[in-house]
Amino acid sequence: MNNYLDTVNDEIKEYFSILSPEFPEWMNDYINTPELQRIHKISMSCGTDYTKVFNLKYWYSNLDHSIGVALIIWNFTHDKKQTLSGLFHDIATPTFKHCIDFMNGDSEHQESTEERTEQIIRDSKEIMALLNRDGITVEEVSDYHIYPIADNDTPKLSADRFEYSYSSGLVLKRVWDLDTIRETYNNVIVLKNEDGILELGFKEKAICEKYISILSTLWPAWVSDEDRATMQFIADSVKSMNKKGFITIDDLYQMSEKEIINKIVNCEDVYISNAFKKFQNSTSVISSDEPIEGKYCTSVKAKKRYIIPLVKDNDTVKRIYDVSPIAKESIDKYSDYYSTKLSKYIGFNFEFKPY
Repeated sequence: MNNYLDTVNDEIKEYFSILSPEFPEWMNDYINTPELQRIHKISMSCGTDYTKVFNLKYWYSNLDHSIGVALIIWNFTHDKKQTLSGLFHDIATPTFKHCIDFMNGDSEHQESTEERTEQIIRDSKEIMALLNRDGITVEEVSDYHIYPIADNDTPKLSADRFEYSYSSGLVLKRVWDLDTIRETYNNVIVLKNEDGILELGFKEKAICEKYISILSTLWPAWVSDEDRATMQFIADSVKSMNKKGFITIDDLYQMSEKEIINKIVNCEDVYISNAFKKFQNSTSVISSDEPIEGKYCTSVKAKKRYIIPLVKDNDTVKRIYDVSPIAKESIDKYSDYYSTKLSKYIGFNFEFKPY
């Protein structure tokens, strides 16, 4: 049986040791199941690995993310059921991740692919045997939304939101180093929010301000013209492949991203394959206030991802936005960017009209 930690690079290994100094060895049995190993072949970066527009530092898989989420939950709860809910929360993720939400017309919420989670767990002989061994029911681990430490609504801080904020800042756009992650993460505790519900938050305002000041420089990357154009192009490519009968929707839940890309670039429809090859070699996107004829041009919004954490303020607990002008400025700056700075039309400098 593989030890998962033996398969990751030194930076990820150290990063995980920050999230949880103790790696729960019992998780390895679950990690080695086929259903979780499948998402090791899906990137957290939603297709941005496959074009020269981006320069990602290294491969960071959806399994890496899911393990990171599980480690955060374990660190703060030591509850096996909550930890497994985090480990399983993306088990139904299709290839290219949220690009498929774009394909489904759900670019702003990015939740359209979550409904298969419970069924995938139930259909796995290996996972069901482990759950039965551990005396855990499917219902206790198939919906991480029921655990507020694992997941909650934007802009609250949850394990899921926490993890991808750190890992994206290591891989997509380098805004963190491990020492800063350690400093900010070690200041986090479990607090009760304004609704009396448990939520991760910060002990010290100064550390929370530092966290937001750094993290807010990453937020625009998740909705940038480059990001939206890339995700929508992959969505349109996959949709065209499906409409022409080259791939099925089920293929997106069974095949790796490299296998799907191989099908695209080698498909008999040269219009699709040539466009994708041009996408792979593109180094920039086009943007405009008006549609651009003769080019791949689309208009699409994206999910507004940001965090307004809780912080201890003397004997009370407040949102950092309400007690820190520094954090408020960073958050407002991003809101303005999201509302006014995104190009209406985006695309690539080649022709492609999806089927």
